[in-house]
Amino acid sequence: MAGVLLWVISPKENATALLSLIPRSGKQKRSRLCPGLKFSTGVSAFSTAVANPARSSEEKVYEVVLKQAALVKEQRQKKALDLKRSAETDGMADRDLLNEAYDRCGEVCAEYAKTFYLGTLLMTPERRRAVWAIYVWCRRTDELVDGPNASHITPRALDRWEKRLDDLFEGRPYDMLDAALSDTVSKYPVDIQPFKDMIEGMRLDLRKSRYKNFDELYLYCYYVAGTVGLMSVPVMGIAPESKASTENVYNAALALGIANQLTNILRDVGEDARRGRIYLPQDELTRAGLSDDDIFRGQVTDKWRNFMKDQIKRARMFFDEAEKGVAELNAASRWPVWASLLLYRQILDAIEENDYNNFTKRAYVGKAKKFASLPVAYGRALMYTSKLF
Repeated sequence: MAGVLLWVISPKENATALLSLIPRSGKQKRSRLCPGLKFSTGVSAFSTAVANPARSSEEKVYEVVLKQAALVKEQRQKKALDLKRSAETDGMADRDLLNEAYDRCGEVCAEYAKTFYLGTLLMTPERRRAVWAIYVWCRRTDELVDGPNASHITPRALDRWEKRLDDLFEGRPYDMLDAALSDTVSKYPVDIQPFKDMIEGMRLDLRKSRYKNFDELYLYCYYVAGTVGLMSVPVMGIAPESKASTENVYNAALALGIANQLTNILRDVGEDARRGRIYLPQDELTRAGLSDDDIFRGQVTDKWRNFMKDQIKRARMFFDEAEKGVAELNAASRWPVWASLLLYRQILDAIEENDYNNFTKRAYVGKAKKFASLPVAYGRALMYTSKLF
């Protein structure tokens, strides 16, 4: 149940097919992202980028954050993005074909992420197209393990997909949609590591269906959702007037990815249980007097309500942290982020309105509430009030 968002959009929310697209325990420490949260300090790492079992998952992920932030910081010092570097792509595809590829990416985004797509129309054409290209790659990756052919996907298939990613970053795309992303990464300071880490999250979905503690779950959430924030910030752009450090902006983007994925998990408890998967910290279930059997039975009890209240509280803390970073984005990029953040956060409200029955009732935000959120998001996007220091 991986969920991904371009800062904000989660391909796993709609698992319909894109037929046209190809522990050790230890002392606790406070989170850099949310001071009110604590993480245990031991977990086995799965990605070479974050592998070191002596450190917490948050510390491992923070190394990736620092690397991405350094790339953007270097680019910002040059004062402007070089958006004219098209010569590299002329040899791999005719410019008309490349434009067609971007248009197709936009069509996919419009079909599967309608609210976010509308927001991207306010962005500059170059940034808008780049965001579409990243979205489509994330969705295609997600569909490998959650689409109609998921039962046939093997670790070797994911290895081939990663090799294809390497070629794409080297300017050797396999198809039209790859060409759009290849062009994008040639223009913006986007690093390959978050893309590789997302593939690692797909590998986890093939072999892991339980998470011992939140430290393990945090790493999974980073792989399948937090990575998208790291991919997207270079394209979204940081406001010239922002006084926040690049690292803090990236941390906010990461927090939003974590918040979205935690929301996916809480929304889809029943759906995942029917597939034999439980994306909830096992140690926290035990402390709440709950077990896997309780989840498979799907009965809402007082123990379950109390447990869910704590899980929702944690997700909201990540959303709070994420909100601080939206104002730091380029002005034209804020509206789609605000719109999706506000809409996704309301899913938690819907779970509460369903009396915490996420076994047989799916929490969703109705069209009326969605439309009501758009002007609110637009208003917030127009205001610049830095909250990161």
